[in-house]
Amino acid sequence: GEYYACGLGEAIAAAMPPRAWIVSVRQVEVTDAGRKALKTNLGDARRIILELLANSESWSVAKLSRQLAARRRGAFAGKAVHSIIGALARDGLVRIRQPLKGTGSAFKSTRVVSLTTHGLELLERKARLGKRQREALTLLRETSDGMPMAEIVKRGVPAGSLKRLSERGGVRIDRQIIDRLPWASETFVSGDVREPSEWLLTTAQAAAVKSLEASVVRGEFGVTLLHGVTASGKTEVYVRVAKTVVASQRQVLILVPEIALTPAVATNFKRVFGSRVAVQHSGLSEGVRHDQWYRIRRGEIDVVVGTRSAVFAPLPTLGLIVVDEEHDGSYKQEESPRYHGRDVAIMRGKRCGALVVLGSATPSLESYRHASNGRYQRVTLPTRIHSRSLPTVRVVDMRKEFAEQGPDAIFSRVLAESVGERLRQREQVLVLLNRRGFAAAVLCRQCGRSLECPNCSVSLTFHQVSDRAQCHYCGYSRSRPAGCPECAGPYLEQVGVGTQRVEAEIMQRWPEARVARLDRDTAQRKGAVAQVLGRLASGKLDILVGTQMVAKGHDFPRVTLVGVVSADLGLTVADFRAAERTFQLLTQVAGRAGRGQRPGEAIIQTLYPDHYSIRYACSQAYEPFYEEELRFRRAMRYPPQVQLICAVIRGKVMEKVLRDAGDLAVRLRRRHGQFTVLGPAAAPIEKLRGQYRAQLFLKGPYRREMRDALSECLNGKPELNRRVVIDVDPLSML
Repeated sequence: GEYYACGLGEAIAAAMPPRAWIVSVRQVEVTDAGRKALKTNLGDARRIILELLANSESWSVAKLSRQLAARRRGAFAGKAVHSIIGALARDGLVRIRQPLKGTGSAFKSTRVVSLTTHGLELLERKARLGKRQREALTLLRETSDGMPMAEIVKRGVPAGSLKRLSERGGVRIDRQIIDRLPWASETFVSGDVREPSEWLLTTAQAAAVKSLEASVVRGEFGVTLLHGVTASGKTEVYVRVAKTVVASQRQVLILVPEIALTPAVATNFKRVFGSRVAVQHSGLSEGVRHDQWYRIRRGEIDVVVGTRSAVFAPLPTLGLIVVDEEHDGSYKQEESPRYHGRDVAIMRGKRCGALVVLGSATPSLESYRHASNGRYQRVTLPTRIHSRSLPTVRVVDMRKEFAEQGPDAIFSRVLAESVGERLRQREQVLVLLNRRGFAAAVLCRQCGRSLECPNCSVSLTFHQVSDRAQCHYCGYSRSRPAGCPECAGPYLEQVGVGTQRVEAEIMQRWPEARVARLDRDTAQRKGAVAQVLGRLASGKLDILVGTQMVAKGHDFPRVTLVGVVSADLGLTVADFRAAERTFQLLTQVAGRAGRGQRPGEAIIQTLYPDHYSIRYACSQAYEPFYEEELRFRRAMRYPPQVQLICAVIRGKVMEKVLRDAGDLAVRLRRRHGQFTVLGPAAAPIEKLRGQYRAQLFLKGPYRREMRDALSECLNGKPELNRRVVIDVDPLSML
């Protein structure tokens, strides 16, 4: 809580399992004095509240507020309802209670019927029994552990007969807890059936395993950066080291950046460790996550595989923590507490004396710098397994393609020809575009305005499947209007390209191809990610279109071509990490090609073919990119050269927000610390979820000094403090 400048309650809540809270709900009910008061002169607001309460035993304050707001918006706006109810309670006209809501146990249970000794006697001495009762006893005699009541009822024995048998002592009915397991929707078997010889480690893998096992045996905290090119076999290294850790009676935590990666990783570990593997991520139902959490806590689990929040899994004897694809921005929580899963994993490893392994083909600049200056150990996997070559990469200048094909061209001729060739050879293709939806915006040709979200200062993205324009920040959506909301012009045009548009273009060009799409829209349904990836792994898909979800860590040997539709989307963002993210994404997605027997190829379409992040990504040259990017960061004094904290001030009126932000910046500058204050200025996304936003940044060598300065400047200003969001080590500048 102190490091990330959040409340203690928020920090504790992040580590708790679902359904762990029993909360109180404010209930209000009218008293006898209140009923009598209805016959006297009362103010309008009091009379309306008492009349509503008089017709019911009790109301929750939240429900009452909604009813009153619907009836008379002005009189019951804001905090008016709470203040009026408080006054009524002080006058004895209403009574406020706070009963607990929730149950002490969130486990799923079922009723199990077991045969008793007395029941067996009833059956053997042919006591007087009903036909159904005798059938039930006969059925139960054949089982030693009893049967679920639902199963007995399904076989024709009514629940009433079982209840009467229980009253006679013939059977015992108990509640039995059932663990809800994730495996049905969380695993898939790859179509790649490996030969035993293929599990032999390469020389580099064997050296990496030996080095990491030596660290594990010492039983001391340490951080190792496992820097391996794509398809160099990092996962197999994790599995081998995990076996050593588990054999020493310690536990293992494997973190992956995306829910989409958990099925494959969990399957790999389940093949080795069986049922002693648990999964933790937000894509599972609350019930499954709850049960998995308690299985971990009871000590029934050796290996936990999960996303960011799994870093808090209750593992008391941790010996190994792996943060796979450690560079990925998904490890950063965007709501309070704004923690970074990788950094929390390192701190947790320090506290329990565990080895922390950070794995990536494109490490973050922060991690690589620590490895270069000796703070972390570095282990490298410089080549792909089985001596397979890295994919060849071709860059297509889309400026020339737009000049020849027109501005609506999605596929360059080179990419279209390559896709067609792969389909003829019955090979698989990945197509990446890091923007979901059908069109990036809906634009009016008459006035030039786009459809905008009323809650956020962003354009709505058009989704063809739902035929609605949606905001990807607050969730607002609306149907496509017949005319422009600004000028009523009928000339509305869809501009920009999203994954839905790419999918539609592919299906039109190659109607015989089996195509699927993987993005946040298609991944919402439970088990959808594993299903799509399973189809690709088993060869039932020819082309998979997706956002960055398809670029990370997946191993599909039949994929021989990766096409990047627009490689420079991220370069146009107002963020000093734009080049690093672009390099990482392109390197990672190109690495999905050529992981099997056949060589791979990546085709990258871009408007900026000479940008250094794209040039180095094409040659998979991490060190030259690192050096050039680090020179830029040093010159501009950005992380990892300095530490960074972002403070965002929110409010309903932009003028007041900027005034408050200015006052905060003045107070910070008066402190004369070893940090500089940048701003304030309107945030790049000026309005978000109905609130205007201004931001300022603190840059300096010491996080604690900057956190303390912010805390002291906000002390004594509780109203402003509630509207300030402090983000330590921010990854997004938006």
